[in-house]
Amino acid sequence: MIDTIKQYREVISKCLDIFTKKMNDYGPSWRILRSSSMTDQIFIKAKRIRSLEEKKTSKVNEGVESEYIGMINYSVMAITQLKFPDNKLTNENIIDIYNTETNEAFELMMNKNHDYGEAWREMRISSLTDLILQKLLRIKQIEDNDGKTQISEGLEANYYDIINYSIFALIRLSE
Repeated sequence: MIDTIKQYREVISKCLDIFTKKMNDYGPSWRILRSSSMTDQIFIKAKRIRSLEEKKTSKVNEGVESEYIGMINYSVMAITQLKFPDNKLTNENIIDIYNTETNEAFELMMNKNHDYGEAWREMRISSLTDLILQKLLRIKQIEDNDGKTQISEGLEANYYDIINYSIFALIRLSE
């Protein structure tokens, strides 16, 4: 578990670095996106990963790592949109929120790893991709239902799972 904590924090640090640099370049322009647009951005990235896993070749000179990082960052942005719909956040506020939300995802991962015994380490990376796609289809359905669920977890829980599955995939790819 000590390796997982270290690896998890390394991935988040890399994601935050990219997120911060893009915030400096573009500002919080992503705040204009609706929840459904955020979901679709993540969906496109997951579909590209699945396509590359199936085709075993890429015609665009970008690997899957950048797509997993993008899914992590877009998931944090989606959670931010849900929790803070008011557009009056500064770059500094957004970085604080980023850290809060990735810490929340980390705590969830720690609790689930305790219960599941790090089963994800024995999973195929393609299965992690499929789980992400499943979560995205669930999110789309919840969005189509105006955010209402009868018994299921809500939007945030699914985004946290996408963050963690993406981090697990990045850890597995690095090993």
